[in-house]
Amino acid sequence: MTGMTALILFALWTLVTMFISQGYRLSQVMTFAKPINAFPRSAPNTDPGLFVRARDAHANCLENLPIFAALVLAAAAMGQSPVADAAGYYVLLARVAQSVVHMIGTSVLLVWVRATLFFVQVILFVSMALQLI
Repeated sequence: MTGMTALILFALWTLVTMFISQGYRLSQVMTFAKPINAFPRSAPNTDPGLFVRARDAHANCLENLPIFAALVLAAAAMGQSPVADAAGYYVLLARVAQSVVHMIGTSVLLVWVRATLFFVQVILFVSMALQLI
């Protein structure tokens, strides 16, 4: 898998987490259970846990996608795509796994797994950056 392919799949995964996170609210609006303006940011969150965790997983994707994009695009611009190609698959794998674990639950064990997967991504980002400078 190339770094560019991993970047595109990372972006698509970010969209998937968005659709999951908003699925509950969309279903509430489409079935007329709640009006579309029933979800203000300042109101207490009453969404089921899965959808709250999916929203957090989506936010995590949004935090890391620009970093990964900058590194992959810098590698391509510098003619060093093999750096991104070598790490891209593992970044994507760790990101998807972290999101899935995040959506499953919040037990101590799952949070440790999630943190470890995040740390793997950070190490890969740092490794990519160091190889590019």
